[in-house]
Amino acid sequence: MLHALRQAKAQATVAARVGIGGPVGSGKTALIEALIPVLQRRGVDFAVVTNDLVTKEDAERLRRSGLIDPDRVSAVEAGACPHTVIREDPTLTLAAGDELEARFPGVELILFESGGDNLASTFSLDLVDWWIFVIDVAGGDDIPRKRGPGLLRCDLLVVNKIDLAPHVGVDLDRMLADARQVRGGKPVIATNLKAGTGVEAVADAISAAVLFRI
Repeated sequence: MLHALRQAKAQATVAARVGIGGPVGSGKTALIEALIPVLQRRGVDFAVVTNDLVTKEDAERLRRSGLIDPDRVSAVEAGACPHTVIREDPTLTLAAGDELEARFPGVELILFESGGDNLASTFSLDLVDWWIFVIDVAGGDDIPRKRGPGLLRCDLLVVNKIDLAPHVGVDLDRMLADARQVRGGKPVIATNLKAGTGVEAVADAISAAVLFRI
């Protein structure tokens, strides 16, 4: 009996937890949508927790997408600034992740999407092991120079919608160079999620950092 208990404990998995934050409209949900088929092809067992102010819109978007089992998507309504439930008091979001992990034994990764917030939005390390911050070129190429805590402290910075750069007067090379400079060598990945550009690189980063798959 004791041997069986030890074996069960050894086989139990605790899911790695990855946060995805960033301003409204930067592409957080789109990044998850793009990652889903990539992670599935790689055999990753995963689930998703979203949070919004007073709606479940992002969760419903993922559930309706046909990309993922709807039961693997949980929604948290912050009822206040979105950073409240990923930083100040992540209790609700932690509980949502715990519930998914209990419902799907063997899940190895949970993605936590924050509601859209400003450049000061950061994740509590009580909630996630590693986190991504998403910005987009339409917000202006001066975003990296503003040095917001979200941009500086995240484990991975994603610069999205690079295809829009020539249409919004953004010098993409300068924006990426500034981002790499202010982040002191921490990774920056440029993406065009509609075309799939950079998605594999983001999946590679997650795999290496929290799943330990090289």
